[in-house]
Amino acid sequence: MKLLEGKVALITGAGRGIGKAIAHKFATEGASVIITDLNIDNHVQDFVAEIESMGVKAKAYASNAADFEAAHKLVEEAVADFGRIDILVNNAGITRDGLMMRMSEQQWDMVINVNLKSAFNLTHAVTPVMLKQRSGSIINMASVVGVSGNAGQANYSASKAGMIGLAKSIAKELGSRGVRANAIAPGFIITDMTNELSEEVRKQWAAQIPLRRGGTPEDVANVATFLASDLSSYVTGQVIHVCGGMNC
Repeated sequence: MKLLEGKVALITGAGRGIGKAIAHKFATEGASVIITDLNIDNHVQDFVAEIESMGVKAKAYASNAADFEAAHKLVEEAVADFGRIDILVNNAGITRDGLMMRMSEQQWDMVINVNLKSAFNLTHAVTPVMLKQRSGSIINMASVVGVSGNAGQANYSASKAGMIGLAKSIAKELGSRGVRANAIAPGFIITDMTNELSEEVRKQWAAQIPLRRGGTPEDVANVATFLASDLSSYVTGQVIHVCGGMNC
């Protein structure tokens, strides 16, 4: 039996990068997959078709996770279509980097809304569903900078630290009803976002990592699969670093 056989997973920001890798991995382990993103283009629809070819159900929803009402409507539609939600991965995220003295209010608000408020919105929306089921796994995609901080990323670091605090609090609130909540803190993961950095900067990052390489979205997806599955049935309120030893 596959690790996620019969489970339904909702993954925000799953049109690319880490979210896409998680959706693909979950599907290979037997989960039906709900993909959300701001826009659902042909690329995402092709990905949905690829997932369905694995023999599981999949559907993409265009939804703004940072909008409270839209998040609740999304969950209502998903439950109507899939019958349940067993796994929530709060993965939607953006960066708007800048030093504090130069950071605009808009830069701050955008990152907090997309990264942290979206996690609140979706968690708020799925909580009644999971409580009724008396089971569920909520996974917040945090970051090593949410633990250690990072110059030029006060907004991003604060949003990711908030996602860790959110997961820990939800773990305490919902644990008695069989609902778990954890956070993953990726380090330097090679995605479209990091590929925008220069080759020199990427090499400098790699030199600081004990494993001497950047991580892959699949590295993160493997840990997400563990947290989503019954293998982690006694794991809640934790932060798992996927950073090649960067924060050891």
